[in-house]
Amino acid sequence: MSRKERNRLTIMAGLKSGELTLVQAAGLASLSYRQIKRVWRRYQDQGDPGLVHRLRGRASARCIAPELRARILARVEARYPDFGPTLAAEYLSKEGLKVDHETLRRWLLAEGRRVVRRRRQKHRQWRERKPCFGAMVQLDGSEHDWFEGRRERAVLMVMVDDATGHVWAQFFEQETTRASYDMFEGWVRRWGLPQSVYVDRDSIYRCEGVVSIADQLAGKEPQTQFGRAMEQVGVELILANSPQAKGRVERMNGTLQDRLLKALRLEGIHELGTANQYLSKTFLPELNRRFKVRAASAADAHRGVPQRLEEVLSWEQERVVQRDWTLSCANCWYQLDRQHESLSLVGRKIIVRTLRSGIVQLVYRGAKLRYRLLPGRPERQASRSKPLKEVRTAKPRIEHPWRRFASGIGQGREFWRKTKTNGRLVRQASRPFRSASATLRPPSRAGMLESLQHQHQQPTQGDIIS
Repeated sequence: MSRKERNRLTIMAGLKSGELTLVQAAGLASLSYRQIKRVWRRYQDQGDPGLVHRLRGRASARCIAPELRARILARVEARYPDFGPTLAAEYLSKEGLKVDHETLRRWLLAEGRRVVRRRRQKHRQWRERKPCFGAMVQLDGSEHDWFEGRRERAVLMVMVDDATGHVWAQFFEQETTRASYDMFEGWVRRWGLPQSVYVDRDSIYRCEGVVSIADQLAGKEPQTQFGRAMEQVGVELILANSPQAKGRVERMNGTLQDRLLKALRLEGIHELGTANQYLSKTFLPELNRRFKVRAASAADAHRGVPQRLEEVLSWEQERVVQRDWTLSCANCWYQLDRQHESLSLVGRKIIVRTLRSGIVQLVYRGAKLRYRLLPGRPERQASRSKPLKEVRTAKPRIEHPWRRFASGIGQGREFWRKTKTNGRLVRQASRPFRSASATLRPPSRAGMLESLQHQHQQPTQGDIIS
């Protein structure tokens, strides 16, 4: 029995004992006098079961027929076995089988085909959406088995506007700088240049290299090619510290891994080109129509498309011009044209710009230089300096003055070894020390010279260098 029915049971007990009148019982039960008489009469005839609502245990007049329920569940089992209740209800409505997603959820739970799992949650700080469209765009790549084995794994690059949730996405083989350039250009060509781009700390967007001393003195940080391009077009590049920081694009990745994967399966698509056409023409317009929200402000923060967007979204490297007016980049050698002689480019740094189309541009102070691609590395001219003369290595004879004692040299290896040993002994003896018996005095300088002269006057055969 419900709580209301139990309260009526207490009131009916008071009427039965005579403690309450029908008027008092009507006031306690919040019923009219006519209704309390009807309830009292039913209680007298049926007892406690007479207070239970008559519709309890009976099917609702709005319930779905058992045959239709069985048909819907069979269709879900056959065509949408891994679909969620909401997505399955959307596809069923296209087939003419209309059912509420909550009703379908209850049916699947009752049949044991759906299990509710609660995820462990971590506290996060909520961030308010940007006020207008184009103020900030979140960019991320999702590598996944999008085609469920019908082809190799691919990467879906996704861009989501922070204010409205507007989505733009395209498939690529890998998440590279070129893929980021193509995604950014696709957004800019359609809606304009956004104010900022919110990305993760992938090596495409964050440089891991060590900054040079000159850049440190200038206060510059190392940049990737994508970061350099964003700085040139005036778009702020924001690096997220965690996936939850750019939660809108991360949640959209999860939504697309559920909805888009199954849509591609139903359409039988297994090529990137066909999948990108299906995304831009069919899937994304319907997705934005259903889930796009209205921004707080009706203003559009996008700016116009830059004139040199193709040149900005490229790869730029600095190279130094050699003395023969050549330079190398990516194993290619370029010869600068003679018409730039007035610029005195030898020893100066120029920018080698490689466009996505493969065209190479040499740029110096914003001006493009004319050049010629060389077939290989140019040969350097041989040095004109005079060759060194041959070094004389003959040993002097025994009677050569170099070998005389008076010169102080040429006496042989053994002579100098003995001289060093005697000098070491003299230095050790010259140091004063005390013994238990007496104090020894070092020999005099005259005695040392006499000993050395005696050894010099009688050299041995080993003292002479042969």
